[in-house]
Amino acid sequence: MDFTPTREQAAARDLAAQIFGDLSTPERLAAAGTSTDPELWKALCEAGLTAAVAEDEVGLLGLVLMLEEQGRTTAQVPFAASCVYGVLAVGAQGSAEQRERLLPGFLDGTAVATGAIPARRGGGGGGGGGSGTVRVDDGGLLTGVVGPVPWLRDATHVLVAAADQSLWMVRVADAAPAPEPEPVELTAPWSGGRLVLAGTPGERLGGALAEREEAEAGAAYEAVLADARTAFAGLQAGVCAGSLARAVEHTSTREQFGKPLAARQAVLLRAADAHMDTEAIRVTAYEAAWRRDEGLRHSAAALTAAWWASEAGKRVVHAGQHLHGGTGADLDHPVHRHFLWGRQLDAYLGCGSEVLEELGQLIATNGEEPV
Repeated sequence: MDFTPTREQAAARDLAAQIFGDLSTPERLAAAGTSTDPELWKALCEAGLTAAVAEDEVGLLGLVLMLEEQGRTTAQVPFAASCVYGVLAVGAQGSAEQRERLLPGFLDGTAVATGAIPARRGGGGGGGGGSGTVRVDDGGLLTGVVGPVPWLRDATHVLVAAADQSLWMVRVADAAPAPEPEPVELTAPWSGGRLVLAGTPGERLGGALAEREEAEAGAAYEAVLADARTAFAGLQAGVCAGSLARAVEHTSTREQFGKPLAARQAVLLRAADAHMDTEAIRVTAYEAAWRRDEGLRHSAAALTAAWWASEAGKRVVHAGQHLHGGTGADLDHPVHRHFLWGRQLDAYLGCGSEVLEELGQLIATNGEEPV
């Protein structure tokens, strides 16, 4: 295993860090509310960062590196969702005609994708983009309630997983009620929503229903699910790193009884534990992305990353807020955004015990090693 970024991956990461750092200030984040920051989204797309995800030189590991930088600042853009459910899903699972027609919009940012793909098998909501049971008739019309879906109110397209695990791309404007989805308040300030599919037209990713075997549909679903788990684990690594960095700064400058808080053993141990948890999230996300880019089996690695991001992630953001003392109780303090994002990603990736159960079943069934 070699997680050293390529020149292209490092360049994409550094450019993302610069853009997120310059434009994701606390003032701009507060002004954005639950919506996308249009200037930031435009800057990312014009810099070619969404388009870079489609390039083999950057790949999923490059996306994870960029999402780390987003997480450090909790930047208010649907970067992860649109790249995973738009750029990567269409690029890997779409037909040649779908790639030619859909990809340009996702690459330049004029189209925004999100996903109604349960982050765990049997997931049906919980803030994690569950799709419940979506039925598809012979004419390709979808029926069911989709949601809550992150970034739905900013999306133009939603990738929906039907009951048979086939993947369908739905234009939000075609759904009912149209054109606005029903808002749903999530833990993090993402523009979540619920979409009603009532005979809504959709197109099957990869081609018509008759052209795809059931096993092939299941493989496409698993591939997109693994990419999503890996990408959002990378985002969680950045959220945790940002929370911990704020806690280190606070405890190093805030004094109590004439000494910095960071001089106290209990503070040092809490911060050390949070650092180790953050590194575990990062390295497991890197491994899952690297294995995927190398064409190796990576479903178990993606589940491992998701488990660490869920279980360790909530520990880290709780520690970050706790180490701020009374300041951490201020809902307007920047560290509170990290707390909200960390808990939202925990919910999105699924309860740790459920993820661990699925990982155990996968290893027992397929013999896949988790690391």
